[in-house]
Amino acid sequence: MNYLDSVQFLYSLGNELKTAKFGLERITAVLEAMGRPHRRGRFVHVAGTNGKGSACAMIAGGLHAAGYRTGLYTSPHLLEPTERIRIDGVPIGADEFAAAFDRVHETAERMLAGGKLDFHPTYFETVTAMGFYVFAERAVDIVVLEVGLGGRLDATNVVQPELCVITPVDFDHEAYLGKDIESIAGEKAGILKAGAPAVVSAQRPAAERVILRRAAELRVPVSRSADWRIDELVLDKRGSDLVGPFHVRCPLAGEHQVENARTAIVALERIGITEESIAKGIGETVWNGRLERISEDPEIIVDGAHNPAGARALATYLDRFYGGLPKTLIFGAMRDKAVDEIAGLLFPRFTDVIVTAPKQARALAPEAYAEISGRSDLRVAKTVSEALAIAEKRHPIFVTGSLFLVAEAMQLV
Repeated sequence: MNYLDSVQFLYSLGNELKTAKFGLERITAVLEAMGRPHRRGRFVHVAGTNGKGSACAMIAGGLHAAGYRTGLYTSPHLLEPTERIRIDGVPIGADEFAAAFDRVHETAERMLAGGKLDFHPTYFETVTAMGFYVFAERAVDIVVLEVGLGGRLDATNVVQPELCVITPVDFDHEAYLGKDIESIAGEKAGILKAGAPAVVSAQRPAAERVILRRAAELRVPVSRSADWRIDELVLDKRGSDLVGPFHVRCPLAGEHQVENARTAIVALERIGITEESIAKGIGETVWNGRLERISEDPEIIVDGAHNPAGARALATYLDRFYGGLPKTLIFGAMRDKAVDEIAGLLFPRFTDVIVTAPKQARALAPEAYAEISGRSDLRVAKTVSEALAIAEKRHPIFVTGSLFLVAEAMQLV
């Protein structure tokens, strides 16, 4: 298939979350039939609720700066599925994506015909297998691998990693991972493996107890992000300067990125990367769609704050740098998110709120927000384009609530 055909087929497999079939049997069988690409090379496996994508990007940056040919596998994508599979910071090309899809798809079809597979791998399983295949074919030195959902039964959890990393655990996807922090942390801790040391970010006490208990069961040595002390911290609108054993400039905005940067630093030190390469790699990190300024005049900032933890991080950023200033929020979210809690955190901080919906079947209808938020002055826009058109251009404009919404705004601006 060509690139467009492969993407269309992947979309035909259904929404990644709704069609998720948790378990490692199917992905393992397909990878075994493909020659076990997941057993070639070195892996850093990263789980967590928030910050895991940012931490992955910074870890990959440090490895690349140290001279390693570095693979990076993340999800979801913003604009194109090719973004999920990167080598040395660059997404693979459309032709390579299509060729990898053909390899996985043909293997799956052959196994289905021979009765060796129950059904075709899901969207996420297929792209995960594609990632392993590309990284093996390109002979990358080391891969930074982001968990898709949870950890224990996630399709990425077929590797024997060199290092495991767990970023902050919070509430999200409770229908799949459990209703309490302990259950969610247990799923994240499922990536821990005997023989692979772990790096753990600052956690809620309940989550930390679960993670450390699992690490003790496996006799896994644990390093904490706090092991890298910060003697001086300077925050600005565009990032932060961390001064500890050495100086690191984190170019990702938001106070929450300080913890992600510390986690990345400790992970890179655990692998043996020099201070110089760590500072250079993190300092050059780009991670789109997270407190990213996509326009200066008018000032437009997009942020994928799609769960309560993300909304709290955005609220902290607003209070620090935009408190008391008139500003506009363009908001749209999925129905299966904690919309009432997210809206409660964000809506009161804005003088003008425009509610809309991304072009997704799971999107919440904009008209529903008035009842959810109890705010009668909300403005409704049918599309992101309409929302941007009616927003007050003299004020900073924040677009958030869903990564789908962020992606649409980025394409328009």
